[in-house]
Amino acid sequence: MTLACSPSQHAVDVKALLHQSPLFAGLDDAVLDEMLSHFRRETWKQGRQVTGQESGQRFHIILSGRLKMAQINPETGRMVTLFLLQPGDGFDVISLLDGQPDPLIFEARDDLLMLSTPMQEARHWIEQHPAFNRSFLPYLGKQMRTLANLAGDLALHDTETRLARLILRHVDDEQKSGPLRLTHNLSHEALAEMIGSVRVVVNRQLQHWQREGVVVTRRGELIIKELEAMLKKAMHFPKHTSHQ
Repeated sequence: MTLACSPSQHAVDVKALLHQSPLFAGLDDAVLDEMLSHFRRETWKQGRQVTGQESGQRFHIILSGRLKMAQINPETGRMVTLFLLQPGDGFDVISLLDGQPDPLIFEARDDLLMLSTPMQEARHWIEQHPAFNRSFLPYLGKQMRTLANLAGDLALHDTETRLARLILRHVDDEQKSGPLRLTHNLSHEALAEMIGSVRVVVNRQLQHWQREGVVVTRRGELIIKELEAMLKKAMHFPKHTSHQ
């Protein structure tokens, strides 16, 4: 089954992509075909924002592009990114389970091509297809672990440590040689949102690291020159003075 994309996108082999997705890997073609019969194609333009209330009626699978899931303080405008979803990911998993809309903002980081199905239909998969559950439960566990790690970073680490840990999670670990680069072409503002900070603080920290020779920033790229130094920064725990 192949879906035609917008002129800026190539055709996507849906079944091949879903077979590689952590949500659908291991399903046989008959079950996957039955599931696909309940999907419709959906596209979002880059920059589109949708609230959890708006998107909560349908379960989405990303075929191409990236999606940011974030929470925002309506009074200050401060935002923290919870997930940066990629092809093969699904959303919103929590609403799928409890039937309640999440107080989240979903933003298309690129032009998005997706499949969507009513939440009730997706819940039917959980009830009727044990093979789907064998993939879904580990995927849910991974998302819960990501949120736990984010909460731990925000509570236990300073901004420098959080930024170092984030960068190391997003480097291209498949590079054969040469300096490590960020895989997702993340802006300084995006990095700030992913660690619960602001762009000016991230800019200042990256400039400091550049003076130290740890990183180089140029033409929208972030390159790690001294991996060992970055690893040390990522493992730093600030000392706390107890009050007697």
